[in-house]
Amino acid sequence: MFRRLSRAPLAWVAVVVLGVGAAFGLYWFQPWKVVADRQVDERLSDVDDAAPTGTVAADGTTPADGGVAGTTPTGTAPPTAPAGTPPRTTPTDGSPATRPVVVSRGTFVSHEHDTSGTARIVRTADGRHRLELVGLDTSNGPDQRVWLSDQPVRTGRAGWHVFDDGRRAELGRLKGNRGDQAYAVPAGTDLAALTSVTIWCQRFAVSFGAASLVPAG
Repeated sequence: MFRRLSRAPLAWVAVVVLGVGAAFGLYWFQPWKVVADRQVDERLSDVDDAAPTGTVAADGTTPADGGVAGTTPTGTAPPTAPAGTPPRTTPTDGSPATRPVVVSRGTFVSHEHDTSGTARIVRTADGRHRLELVGLDTSNGPDQRVWLSDQPVRTGRAGWHVFDDGRRAELGRLKGNRGDQAYAVPAGTDLAALTSVTIWCQRFAVSFGAASLVPAG
């Protein structure tokens, strides 16, 4: 067989091309990540948190101004803190809060891959902001990034490719496809405009999952 190949240069060219193609395919698609999870268990902020109860609108978007958990329905009494819990106070002298505060939050919806968990923007005691992913569970994949975006979160295939169309702020590579993790939000980031978060696959320009960040109330 090898004698035949040595006498047929075109056959060697074909072997080399196939080998290079296979190597490139393995690098580009990284199929081993389908069965290899990356678990992360970072310590998150000590805050009172509750998942928002917003619904998906008829056009497939998640509204950013309604259905926030923590509101009290008409005619019902607001929840009371357990006995012995010190009341929270808001500084009136312009100084930063003495403990972390949730600014906005949202629940992930699935896009190209099944994705669950919650996302929240937290203002830390020193006045900085960070994005925290709580109980994230999505698929592993190549070149995954965490983006804040100004694009609305849409369900189904309509929401797979929208997040590279508008404004965005990249917070870094996804640390793991499972578990709790936090990302610093750069100073000066316009959180009033960037109201969604996506797990974005840069290589294939597709969202694995995303969450609409609803202001906490």
